Amino acid sequence: MSSLILKVEDVMVEGVVTIDADATVMRAVRLMNENEIGCLIVMRRGKAVGIVTERDLLKRVIAKSKNPKKTQVREIMTKPLIAGQPNMDLEDATKLMFKMKIKKLPVVESEGRLLGLITLTDVARFQPQMIRILKKLSSRTAAPKRMQKVVDYYVV
Repeated sequence: MSSLILKVEDVMVEGVVTIDADATVMRAVRLMNENEIGCLIVMRRGKAVGIVTERDLLKRVIAKSKNPKKTQVREIMTKPLIAGQPNMDLEDATKLMFKMKIKKLPVVESEGRLLGLITLTDVARFQPQMIRILKKLSSRTAAPKRMQKVVDYYVV
């Protein structure tokens, strides 16, 4: 398998937990806690339109003293959604994540239907070859601050 070019669909996690854009932040927090996850994909009319991460909750709700029972997810989600496609090479997906300074990459079909999710941690854990790519990327440019912990753990 090491000689094969891995695709995003080979690594992605299916069954991603989603939330409607009009749901409250409190609902998002409950879903994240119940599922012990760090992000939710935000949906509107069956299409993935954004992502809500723990960082979004800290920066856009807690730090700004917003009421989580009244604030809607669409107000605090990160958008536009940066996503990969299932047939994308895993190396290209990793480069995209590094360039865009993101650790989570939703996987969508061309019509916008959500298929799965990959994280930088999943990629690094899954394939030693990807660690070499991360080393190469981080030797050219300092890893983005929010990705440094993952890069340090797997690369250094």
